[in-house]
Amino acid sequence: MRPATFAVALALLAALVTTSVAGASSVHFKPPRRAPTFTDLGLTLNAVGDLAGLGNGDVLITLTVTGTPTATCTNPAGATQPPGQNPAEVTLTGSQSIPDEEIKNGNVAFDVTTDPPESPVPGAPDCPNSRWTEDITDVEFTSATVTVEQGGAVVLEETFAR
Repeated sequence: MRPATFAVALALLAALVTTSVAGASSVHFKPPRRAPTFTDLGLTLNAVGDLAGLGNGDVLITLTVTGTPTATCTNPAGATQPPGQNPAEVTLTGSQSIPDEEIKNGNVAFDVTTDPPESPVPGAPDCPNSRWTEDITDVEFTSATVTVEQGGAVVLEETFAR
């Protein structure tokens, strides 16, 4: 191989290595909202939004929320106490995987909903005794964190408080 040909081949190889994978740069929520829209579904929370600035590769969106649940207690005979039981704060999560081919020009929409809390609550800790059943009837959400991962790295994480 001639020295000039070798130099050109080496330059091409270097260019291929440095540009073979486009990484995410400045991932952000798209205007005009610049934040997801959250919908309280009672026991779950839904987040819908649009992202821009993504690179190549599959995306994983994770929604992690905290909230204060409301529960009712039911005795073994089936009588229910009025609502107002307050179990400890819950943390709920949900995720959505988006394949690379759905990302267009670095943009993608997402729609993710958390899983509901475990109910009935094991052991009914907020009821008169463990033979009762404690059912969560609602969650008042206090914060939500949206985490965006691409290529195994977190490219955006933002927390929204109520």
